[in-house]
Amino acid sequence: MTLTDARRQKQLRQLIQKLGLPEQSPVQWGLLDLALTHPSISAEANYEQLEFVGDAVVRIAASELLFETYPEALVGEFAAIRSVLVSDRILAQIAQGYGLDRYLLVSSSAASDMAGETSRLADAFEAVLGALYLSTHTLELVRPWLDSHLQHLATEIRKDPARQNYKDALQEWTQAHYKLLPQYRLKETSSVHGDTERFTAEVWLQDRYLGEGTGRSKKAAEQAAAKQAFSKVMSGD
Repeated sequence: MTLTDARRQKQLRQLIQKLGLPEQSPVQWGLLDLALTHPSISAEANYEQLEFVGDAVVRIAASELLFETYPEALVGEFAAIRSVLVSDRILAQIAQGYGLDRYLLVSSSAASDMAGETSRLADAFEAVLGALYLSTHTLELVRPWLDSHLQHLATEIRKDPARQNYKDALQEWTQAHYKLLPQYRLKETSSVHGDTERFTAEVWLQDRYLGEGTGRSKKAAEQAAAKQAFSKVMSGD
């Protein structure tokens, strides 16, 4: 699959350089271009199939790294850590670090949907992994730059009793201690926070205020609120 647009190929070469891959890496540029084409641009030629491949790629890359780094760990721990590493939130976070949104071809209407930004970036990131894998049918274009991110995140996750899923951790705590579920109160605050932190969530346990958080999406705001609340209850405040 070839790419004839010289300007586009130059852009994609810049991305490859950001990833730290050698200039002469055997990248199939047409596949990489497709990986960075949102369905809002073309219903037929877009990143969806490559995203499907990339979903498997990131899982095997994470699995290999965990197996190599923590040979003493139990399978259950592997699964718990990997589920966080391959989550949309983490993948979008890595994608943002590389400025992937600058290379993504997307319609203005889809781009303006800030609530869908996390899933959009995560999908495109998986598609890029799929394109790089299919360029060689190995992980030689993936692990050299992805490993450092996964390693750092895995270290953080192992130290975190909530495994960075604070909503689930808080729910388990409130059920164990009070047999109740926490409640989230959401409000849109774009006029205050702008597009960066569009939503604010408060978390309550009956009439007890536990914490507050903000985020680009409702889910992100609830996770931020749950993180504050979980830290509060675990410290005994």
